[in-house]
Amino acid sequence: MSNLADVTGRLRKMPAETADPVSYALAVGDERVPLNDLIGKPIRFDYEGVIRCINCDRTTKKSFNQGFCYPCFRKLAACDSCIMSPEKCHYHLGTCREPEWGETHCMIEHVVYLANSSGLKVGITRGSQVPTRWIDQGAVDAIPMLRVATRHLSGLVEVACKAHVADRTNWRAMLKGDVPELDLVQERQRILSLITDDIAALREEHGQGAIREVDEQGLDLTYPVHVWPAKIKTHNLDKTPEVEGILEGIKGQYLILDTGVINIRKFAGYEVRFRVMGA
Repeated sequence: MSNLADVTGRLRKMPAETADPVSYALAVGDERVPLNDLIGKPIRFDYEGVIRCINCDRTTKKSFNQGFCYPCFRKLAACDSCIMSPEKCHYHLGTCREPEWGETHCMIEHVVYLANSSGLKVGITRGSQVPTRWIDQGAVDAIPMLRVATRHLSGLVEVACKAHVADRTNWRAMLKGDVPELDLVQERQRILSLITDDIAALREEHGQGAIREVDEQGLDLTYPVHVWPAKIKTHNLDKTPEVEGILEGIKGQYLILDTGVINIRKFAGYEVRFRVMGA
């Protein structure tokens, strides 16, 4: 059995499971290090100067789009601009980089939701990614608003919503725990009333059944944070390959150390040695 207090391998996005609080693990190579029990303990990352693409395993000097080499970044549908801007989906034009991938990831039901990470925001995700997407954004609560037939259509709905609500998280406020209380059921009704005409026009074009309002319950989420940082200082493995500090909390894809915060997802593909100091 491996010593999970000292592991070496390629970083990946932190797996998380819904619990009270959310249960996190650190993915290092083939190992999954449980993190919640490490809060209050000193940990250390040593970046070994090697980045390997999370898709093809090729060594790359620079990571693109959170863990890809440049060739994969250029060819994979998962790295296309329409992933960040789904209203620009071009599958229907026959120009998708990977049509089979598009069929399984984009041409399926998506959820348009409201979340409270640092204030009210609108977002979209595949139905299968609820509540993972909410956890990754550090939402303290979230609620489905609409279910739509495709990713493209979810993007068009999101564009309509953005005239009335933000679509981004203030990650610094999220990490400070500076999140206002919101009634998402009321906010859902408010936003739906504001986009009634937009939804009617989209249904006229794409079919009445392509967009469904839902009366689903929301989800409250708590995170394993013992100390909220008063000031946000970020660790960057490219600039400082040795990162050490006491783990004070975990939220979204961030580790909160007494020496600063580190976005683990940003450094996917980086070869590191992870240690629990004194273990």
